[in-house]
Amino acid sequence: MIDLLSIMAFHAAYADTIDSDQLESWPDFFTPDTLYRVTHIENEQEGLPAGIVWADSRAMLEDRVAALREANIYERQRYRHLMGIPLLLSANPETAQATTPFMVARIMATGETQLFATGVFRDRFVKVHDRLLLAERVAVCDSTVTDTLMALPL
Repeated sequence: MIDLLSIMAFHAAYADTIDSDQLESWPDFFTPDTLYRVTHIENEQEGLPAGIVWADSRAMLEDRVAALREANIYERQRYRHLMGIPLLLSANPETAQATTPFMVARIMATGETQLFATGVFRDRFVKVHDRLLLAERVAVCDSTVTDTLMALPL
């Protein structure tokens, strides 16, 4: 059974991968045919699927990381994720759905730290070879104002 503890451990590893700049490992948390979307609350409430980031495969996430490393130019920064306790909506031995509140601080190269994003992850997990993976992650941000510099994944 996929349980609360396994989801919390998943979130800890996921956040650490991004926060410690191991971005090449980030796509490994997703299934090959995953859906990863970053949007805001008004889009979600209106049923509008468009958002800030849209990827419908792990390959697209890998391309995003490659672009961050090789093509995109952005001010050096890092994140620190704070994850709330997941609310387990449904679970069985092979799949689970959960929502988890998050806060992400962005630390700039200058040392300036600011609260960058808050919201909730709406997740669908699957177990593949005894490993928990995201089949879908929708990051619903509380603010409708998005910094144009969302370089790193949430």
